[in-house]
Amino acid sequence: MERFDVVVLGAGSAGEGIATTLAGRGRAVALVEQLRVGGECPYVACMPSKTMLRSAEARSAARRLDQLGGASAAPRLDGDDEAFRAAVARRDEVSEHRDDGGAAEELAEAGVVLVRGPGRVTAPGVVTVDGRELAWTDLVVATGSSAVVPPLDGLDLVPTWTSDQALSAQERPASLFVLGGGAVGCELAQVHARFGCRVVLAEAGEQLLAREEPSIAARLADVLRGDGVDVRLGVELDRARPSGGGARLHLSDGSSVDVERVLVATGRTPTTDGLGLEVLGIEPGEDGELVVDDRCRVAGQLHVWAAGDVTQKGPYTHTANYQARIVSANLLGEHRTADYRAIPRAVYTEPAVASVGMDAATAAEQGLSARTAVMDLGETARAATEGAGGGRLVLTAVDGVLVGAAAIGPRADEWLAEATLAVRARVPLEVLADVVHAFPTFGEAYEPPVRELAGLSV
Repeated sequence: MERFDVVVLGAGSAGEGIATTLAGRGRAVALVEQLRVGGECPYVACMPSKTMLRSAEARSAARRLDQLGGASAAPRLDGDDEAFRAAVARRDEVSEHRDDGGAAEELAEAGVVLVRGPGRVTAPGVVTVDGRELAWTDLVVATGSSAVVPPLDGLDLVPTWTSDQALSAQERPASLFVLGGGAVGCELAQVHARFGCRVVLAEAGEQLLAREEPSIAARLADVLRGDGVDVRLGVELDRARPSGGGARLHLSDGSSVDVERVLVATGRTPTTDGLGLEVLGIEPGEDGELVVDDRCRVAGQLHVWAAGDVTQKGPYTHTANYQARIVSANLLGEHRTADYRAIPRAVYTEPAVASVGMDAATAAEQGLSARTAVMDLGETARAATEGAGGGRLVLTAVDGVLVGAAAIGPRADEWLAEATLAVRARVPLEVLADVVHAFPTFGEAYEPPVRELAGLSV
C-alpha cells in the first residue's frame, strides 16, 4: 500500500490547485483522475465556450463595420459553415485539442503523483484505484459536477448534446433547440445564432437566468432575440420524437418545433456517486452536494475536505480556485475560512451579464431593508464612442454599504470587479461615491447610483 499525506479525488481546477500547492510545500500528494487533468474548464467548458463567443462576437462586429466607421460599406463575409469551421479550429487550439499531456507533466514536475482511473474509498484512510491502494491522512474530494439530462419523454431517442459535447463537436447544426435559459444555454444560443443557426431557446421559468435581477435578465432576452434567437419563457418540453434525422419537439404551450439537434442545458449535479463516501459515514446533502463548513471541511469529518462544484457553493472555476486556497491553507496548518458574499457571477454573452452579492428581493428574504439605484449605460459617454446602448447597472445597498450589483453591458464582467471589491470589503457608500473613474469608461456608470444610495447630490 502506498502512503500519502493527502489524496485528492478529482483533478479539476480545485483538485489540481490543492495538489500542486501541497506538493510544493513538501507534502506527499496523490491526485486521482479518470479523465483529464484540469477538469472540464480548459477543454470542454470555460475556455472553449469563451473562445467561441469571441469568434461569434467578431463576426457580429464585422457585420456592423460600416456602422462603426471601420469601412464605408459592410464587408462581404464568407459563409456560416466556413466561418464556423474557422471558429472551431481556433477553439480546439485554445483548448489544446482536449489533450491534458502538458498539464500532467506539470503535475509530475511539481512532485504530485498522478493516478489515472476511478477512485473509491474502500476503507477509512484508504482510496483504491483499479486495485491500487492509496493510504491517506487527509482526503480531499474535488470531483466536480456532471450535466443533468432530465428524463423527458423521448429525449433519449433524438440527437442531443450536453454542453460538453457541444463544445467539442465539429459540426454546425442548421437548427438547434436549447433546453434551459441559464448561463450555458444563453451563451451557446448566441454563438450558434451568430453563425447562422436557427435557434429556439425554451426556459420553464418566467425569466432567463432565474436567480438574477429580473430587469437584467429581460435585457438579455432582448439581446438574444435581436440575434435571431426565438426565446420562449414559461415553456417546457413535453415530449420529443425522431423526425427526418432530427427531432420534433412538443412544447407545453401547444406548439411544436422541428430541429436538427437539442442542446440540454438544464443544469449540473455534484459528482458523488461511486466514491464510497458512505464508508466514512458521509451522506450528501439534498441536492447531492457535500456539505462543508467555512474551512471547506466536510461536515462531521476531521480529515475529509471538499472543494469546487461538488460543494455547490458556486458553479464557477473561480469559486473552485478560491476554495482550493482555503483547503490548502488549512491543510498546511493555517486557519482560513471562506466568505461567499462576493463571489462574482458572469454570463459571457455580448454584451456580458455580471453580478455579485444579492439583489433587493434576496435581501428582503433575509429580513434586510435594502435600497436600489439604477443607471442606464446608454447615458455614459463611452456608450456613444463604442456604439453600444441598452446596458443597465443595478446597485443594492443595506445600512450604508453595497451588498449587491448586477449589470448588462460591454465587458460588464470586467468592470463589475469594482462592486465585487466593495461588497467583499464592505466599503462605505460615502467612500465609493468619492471614487474617481477615468473618462470615458463604463466604470463611470457607478457614480450616479452610488451617490443616490449615499444620499448625496447627483
